[in-house]
Amino acid sequence: MHAPSPPVAPRKRSRKSFWLKQLHTWHWMSSAISLIGLLLFAVTGFTLNHAADIEGAPRTVDRAAQLPPALLPLVKPDDKPDAKQKLPAPVAGWLRNNLKTPAEGIAEWSADEIYLAQPRPGGDGWIAIERETGKVTSETSSRGWIAYLNDLHKGRNAGTAWKWFIDVFAFACLVFTLTGLVLLWMHSKHRKSTWPLVAAGLAVPALIALFLVH
Repeated sequence: MHAPSPPVAPRKRSRKSFWLKQLHTWHWMSSAISLIGLLLFAVTGFTLNHAADIEGAPRTVDRAAQLPPALLPLVKPDDKPDAKQKLPAPVAGWLRNNLKTPAEGIAEWSADEIYLAQPRPGGDGWIAIERETGKVTSETSSRGWIAYLNDLHKGRNAGTAWKWFIDVFAFACLVFTLTGLVLLWMHSKHRKSTWPLVAAGLAVPALIALFLVH
């Protein structure tokens, strides 16, 4: 006959209950914040892994225009032809209105031409201005929605706001993972398969990386 287990001290039980409640709160809050991001990154992880099998057909749009005479002095050749700087605001505004494309960013100014690269998620683009004549040519290409989401996954040419989003999302995932790990530890006494499953989650990718990745 077994001796009865000693009762758990009320203070100890209260402390454990407090931390359990805190962990559950942080766990569900971080999961709510990272839910859509996790779904997006899981789907794009699959599409990136099979990028060669899910190639989209690129679509390219070419445009041509002529700067008005009033703006030509702003792009005329000068004694300092090689530089990297933004387009003058009136020129950028005119390009935005007439080519239906943003003209922000740093342009490359050479003796004959001003070249503004416009990379973006899921596509590419550029604007070129002949400094002597004011002739404008541009090209905008798009590789489709899958390529757009894949580039968001990689943070490619997505801008500062998306970079901050990825940082916040990564922190939320970290909180979600660590609180989940502690909850696993707290409940592992009643779930014998907990640590074998955790070990398998570590061992499987580690063994693949060591022996099957070249």
